[in-house]
Amino acid sequence: MHFVVLRNKKTQLTQKPLTFNFVMDKKKLAVIHIVKKELSMSDDEYRNILERITGVRSAKDLTDNQFHKLMRYFVRTRHFRVTNKGITLRQEYYLRQLKERLQWDDAHFQNFMHKYFHNRELKTYTRHDASNLIVALKAILKSSPDKKRRGLSPSV
Repeated sequence: MHFVVLRNKKTQLTQKPLTFNFVMDKKKLAVIHIVKKELSMSDDEYRNILERITGVRSAKDLTDNQFHKLMRYFVRTRHFRVTNKGITLRQEYYLRQLKERLQWDDAHFQNFMHKYFHNRELKTYTRHDASNLIVALKAILKSSPDKKRRGLSPSV
């Protein structure tokens, strides 16, 4: 524990515990709760994992480093796999992000998947199929003439 030394009006030195008030970003809290919902975790299971990995029982008390530690845990666990050979949640979220960068609606995205991968349902993809789809979408983004609009502007 850290202490801060304070002087009062009578010039006496006192020590008080130094506390850090971190406010978790609302977007990060939302990500945590989306993952919790996607994984169909009970509140007790979620809080036990949160405490075991980060040492706190509430996501509001997480520091930035603890947030990243929790996300790394979720990505590396079996929880992130929809099926043993199926697409991972990490891949699914990345594909959503690529779809948004391309500014495609759901119909366009499903038509692309059907045309080139002969399957419209992302949930039925294998990890290998999802990886190939990611590579294809990244190639489309890279060859796009308007990279800046899609968040891929080259660094100058």
